[in-house]
Amino acid sequence: MDIQQLLVRIDAISVWTGKAAAWLIIALMTMVCVEVFKRYIMNMPTAWIFDASNMLYGTLFMLAGAYALAQNAHVRGDFIYSSLKPRTQAVLDLLLYVLFFLPGVAALVYAGYDYAALSWRIGEHSTVTAEGPPIYYFKTVIPIAGGLVMLQGLAEIVRCVVCFRTGEWPRRLEDVEEIDVVAEQLAHSEHIDAATREAAIERAQDIERAARQRGMGGEAEP
Repeated sequence: MDIQQLLVRIDAISVWTGKAAAWLIIALMTMVCVEVFKRYIMNMPTAWIFDASNMLYGTLFMLAGAYALAQNAHVRGDFIYSSLKPRTQAVLDLLLYVLFFLPGVAALVYAGYDYAALSWRIGEHSTVTAEGPPIYYFKTVIPIAGGLVMLQGLAEIVRCVVCFRTGEWPRRLEDVEEIDVVAEQLAHSEHIDAATREAAIERAQDIERAARQRGMGGEAEP
């Protein structure tokens, strides 16, 4: 297995985890809708719904971290970064990963493990409401999510090293982007002609590429 295959496989783990966690949105939406109906129509509020919705949202937020990192989707101040050459970007990223990312995420995994282990030992329940639900399951997500982010972060460090040596960012595992949805909608539109449709799609793709300097295909930047 070469480096590129290894990076894509790690990307696949992060992408699969993020997509699996995305189903929690359905559960969260259903829970909130049912609770609104019970509370305001039937006047039968559920005491533990606040805790449960917080845990579902928190789980989704934490498990999506590795996915966002794999898709290069975390927020960055790129008004200067995007104008740098790939090798300079790689050096800057590598320094930030080593100085801040690795210590921070390692601390999260270490502290999160102790946090979850203690919660399991005492059979911790939420104290927000009377007879609150157990929360040791939820706290277990903390070290798991931290481990997934750490794994993806190590892949990003390898990407930085490869880019520094070759001058090109290695390819990422592609996923559906918002721009793909726009392109599909334009492709099926009956209100514009073919030339206008193609020009609009090309322009949208140009904007997307400019906004994401580190392209998903690993092309060298000027």
